[in-house]
Amino acid sequence: MISLNVTGMSCNHCVAAVKKAVTDVDPAAEVAVDLQAGRVDIASATKEKATLSQAIEDAGYEVTS
Repeated sequence: MISLNVTGMSCNHCVAAVKKAVTDVDPAAEVAVDLQAGRVDIASATKEKATLSQAIEDAGYEVTS
């Protein structure tokens, strides 16, 4: 499980955008977004944290950890 702190998420559109960004690079990934905590938890067997973080940043959000 990869846990990332992500800033800039404020609504369900943001949740959908983050999930899409992750599943575009790993279609088998399971993504859970907690808006209140600003956290994204990702279960991915094939992608590294840096790759997933970059996908989220490319979608317009900032990964802080």
